[in-house]
Amino acid sequence: MKLLVTGRDGQVAQALSKCASDTVEIVCVGRPELDLLDPASIKTQVEAHRPDVVINPAAYTAVDKAESEPELACAINRDGAGYVAEAAARIGVPIIQISTDYVFRGDKPSPYTEDDATDPQGAYGASKLAGEQAVAAANPTHSILRTAWVYAPWGNNFAKTMLRLAGDRDVVRVVADQHGTPTYAPDIADGILAVARKMLAEKEASDWRGVFHMTNSGATSWAGFAEEIFARSSERGGASAGVEPITTADYPTPAKRPANSRLHTAKFTNVFSHTLPDWREGVIRFCDQAHGKTRD
Repeated sequence: MKLLVTGRDGQVAQALSKCASDTVEIVCVGRPELDLLDPASIKTQVEAHRPDVVINPAAYTAVDKAESEPELACAINRDGAGYVAEAAARIGVPIIQISTDYVFRGDKPSPYTEDDATDPQGAYGASKLAGEQAVAAANPTHSILRTAWVYAPWGNNFAKTMLRLAGDRDVVRVVADQHGTPTYAPDIADGILAVARKMLAEKEASDWRGVFHMTNSGATSWAGFAEEIFARSSERGGASAGVEPITTADYPTPAKRPANSRLHTAKFTNVFSHTLPDWREGVIRFCDQAHGKTRD
């Protein structure tokens, strides 16, 4: 199985790169060779590598900055995603598109299902939803995977920021009225591989086509996430701090954050016979990696 992944430096791309084995070839291609703003570069790379499946985790992810750069966010997340899907369709292979919880309004009292109405509240979410639509229009053999609160031992993310802040603060103020599921990038990579395997094993099936929610299991708040990080880090002799819960109103940002980012993942589990572990397991592995205990 040969997988072509857009991007090299993103959290999911790096996690996928570590999944290479005797039976799984992973080719990660980023800028300048493959640029989501350059459809010719996408077409060239897809045709040159001739993968079995194309995976598109590359995206414009600066949620707040997108409010002042909506055109650029759409050029990458909508148009770029569409170009990738089109290039895959041109050589007759499926695409796995990575999307986000930000496509929803974020005020539902229970986890969102794939059938719930989308209603993004900011430029980033709107661009990612438009990307979903562009992918579906360009390539009928697609799986769109919505995930949330992604973190890894590499890249820029909440978990790494918490450990950095704990290095010089006794108490960290963290929002406690936004709820979701921290999702560890290596677990996302495992889920993507499960999707790719089914795509290739059951090429004519229809159940793997469409939109799926894929996160770690369980849920917490950002404050709860921080507390878990500090507790597991402390056990390993690492940085730790107290957490002062605050409200969203106490921490204003240019982009509106969803109060509820929880995604219902039963459809993904049923179709792909794969369940991502509890989010706390991801924190343990993250802290092991951060403190040199193991390697994901």
